[in-house]
Amino acid sequence: MGDKGVKYLADVLRVNTTLITLELECNQIGDKGAQHLADALRVNTTLTTLDLGNNQIKDAGLQYLADALQLNRTLTTLKIGVNQFGDAGIQHLSDTIRVNTVLTELDLRWNAIGKKGTQYLADALRINKTLPTVQLEGNQVGDEGTQHLSDALRINTTITTLDLRNNQIGKIGVQFLADALRVNKTLTIVKLYNNKIGDAGLEYLAGALGVNTTLTILELGNNQIEERGAQYLADALRMNTTLTTLDLRCNQIGDAGTQHLADSLRSNKAIFAI
Repeated sequence: MGDKGVKYLADVLRVNTTLITLELECNQIGDKGAQHLADALRVNTTLTTLDLGNNQIKDAGLQYLADALQLNRTLTTLKIGVNQFGDAGIQHLSDTIRVNTVLTELDLRWNAIGKKGTQYLADALRINKTLPTVQLEGNQVGDEGTQHLSDALRINTTITTLDLRNNQIGKIGVQFLADALRVNKTLTIVKLYNNKIGDAGLEYLAGALGVNTTLTILELGNNQIEERGAQYLADALRMNTTLTTLDLRCNQIGDAGTQHLADSLRSNKAIFAI
């Protein structure tokens, strides 16, 4: 489609009063196209879902969109995964999240958001009261970024789903997250697939699961978890009564680790999927 085609579409969005969903994934929109759409979002009052995934949008394009969302009062879902923005772009979006009161789903997967960008986002989430779903899969959050998010989770009472898959998070980062889960009362889904948690990190997480009463889905696949980690987890499952789904794919739990988990299921009546 390109930015010229997007301009035609954006001109229509300025006057259209019926369209609620616009999916423009994989269309080479770029920053100029994002600017056209942002200008339309300033006046459009009906669109609720906008998918701009995989469109070569960089920091400048995200800034246009962020500025528009400070005025827009109807868009609830923004999908901008698989683009090319980083910390500078996310800083502008975070400024918007501080004041926006309608966004309920934000897809930021597979961009270049690092620890600084995560800090901007975390600071905004301390204030935001309406955004329940944050998807950060495939960025560069790391341990330091996880610390920033975890500090926000101690205060935030809105987020229910946090996606941190593929983010280079190790035992230090998951310790910060585990400490937050001991006090957080709203998070129900945490996705940590393909990080570097290991047995040491899982010990921290298992300790939190022993006291957490809200988490229902936990994804821990491909995290270098072995027998000892499985035992930590099994001990936590004997106390936890709310976790219903546990993903342990692609680990190295082995027969002994499996036995620990199986023994815990004799008393745990909440888990229905592993």
